Amino acid sequence: MLGSGSRGVVRVAASVSDLSGLGLLTWVYPPGLVDRVVAACGRSEQRQRLLPARLVVYFVLGLALFSPAPYLEVMRHLVEGLRGMGLLGNWHVPAKSSLFRARQRLGSEPLRVLFATTAKPMATETTPGAFWRGLRLLAVDGTCWDVADTEANEAAFGRPGNGRGTKKSAFVQVRMAALVEVGSHAVLDAELAGCRTGEVTLVGRLPRSCGPGQLVLADREFLGVPLWQAFTATGADLLWRVPANRILPVDKRLRDGSWLSHIHASTDSACREPVVVRVLAYQLKDTADGYRLVTSLLDARRYPARQLAALYRERWEIESVFAEIKTHQRGAGVVLSSKTPEGVRQQIWAHLLVHHALRELMLRTAATRQLDPDRVSFTETLRSARRSVTVTPGSFSP
Repeated sequence: MLGSGSRGVVRVAASVSDLSGLGLLTWVYPPGLVDRVVAACGRSEQRQRLLPARLVVYFVLGLALFSPAPYLEVMRHLVEGLRGMGLLGNWHVPAKSSLFRARQRLGSEPLRVLFATTAKPMATETTPGAFWRGLRLLAVDGTCWDVADTEANEAAFGRPGNGRGTKKSAFVQVRMAALVEVGSHAVLDAELAGCRTGEVTLVGRLPRSCGPGQLVLADREFLGVPLWQAFTATGADLLWRVPANRILPVDKRLRDGSWLSHIHASTDSACREPVVVRVLAYQLKDTADGYRLVTSLLDARRYPARQLAALYRERWEIESVFAEIKTHQRGAGVVLSSKTPEGVRQQIWAHLLVHHALRELMLRTAATRQLDPDRVSFTETLRSARRSVTVTPGSFSP
C-alpha cells in the first residue's frame, strides 16, 4: 500500500467527498442497521437518554476515527455539523463522565455484531490484484495490540515475556487474528484473545468466513494438518509457506518442477491419514535463500508453480493492513486507553469498523477512476474523513 507521500498516489475523489467523516460512517453503517444491532444485543434504552445507544455507537467509532483525541473533542467533532445546520435543538455535549458511563452501558457486543454483519468481501473481478485465475485472494495472520496497564486487563489478556529471562513486557497485550481480502485490504473476520492464546488457535476460528472460489495465503507457522483441513473443508484452496525443517518427500514429480507430497497430523503416528499437498520450491532473485510453499491446487497445468511462487508475495499485504489500522489510524505507539477488558474489546472492534468504512471509500474512489486501490492513499483518506466531519453530518442525529 502506497503512503500519502508516495509517487503515483491518488487523493480521495471529490465526487465521493460527501461520504467522508460522519457521513461516511452513516453511509456504511446506517442508523437503521445500528438500531437493529443494538436491539439484538439487548442494549436498547428503556428511557430517553441524553446519550442514546445509537449516538454512543457513532461516538465510539468517532474515537477510533480521531484516535487518540480525547472524549469531548471527538464528540464536538461529531455534532458540530449538526449544530451548524440547526439540528441540535436543546441537545448539549454531555460531561466526560457521562460519555464514559455510556460506553460502559453499550459494551463491546454491538460493535462486534455490527462488524460481523458488514465485513464482507468488497473486491469485484475487475478490481486489480483481487483475483488470480478466478480465485479471490485472502490472507491470514496475527498481530498484537498494546493496552492500558491495569489489573483487570492483565488478568484478562496477560502480559508477554520480553525475552530477558523472567521479566515481562511493559504492556498488557491483546492478540488478534485476521482474515483479509488482499485486493481491497478489507478485514473480513477477526478473533480476539489474550496474548497467552496462540495465533494458530485464533486462526483456527476463521475458516467460518471462507468458502469455494478463494485462495488463502498464510505464513509458515500455520502449516499443520488440523488447520489445513479446517480451511480446505470449506472449499477454499490454500497456498502456505513451509517451515525450513519440514520434510516433504517426493511422491510424484510434476512437469513444472513442483511435486506431490503428503503431510500428517502429529496425532497420526501410524501415518494412516495422509493429506496430499503440492510442493513448490523456489529461490529469490539475487539471494541464496530458498523457500518452499505447499498448496491444495494440485493441477500443475492449470496452476503453474512459477506463477504461484510469484503470487505468494501478496501475503505481505496483510502486514500493510495491520500498519494501516495500528500505525496510521490508531496512531504510532498509541496504547489503547480503556482500563477494562470490555472497553478494550470495544475499542478494537471500533477500529476494525472504521478501517472497513475507509476501505469502502477508497475502493469506490478507485473504481470511479478505474485505478488499482493501492494507488489511493490510506493516510490521505483518513485525513479527508477527519476534516469533513464538521461539514458532513450525514443521516445521524442525537
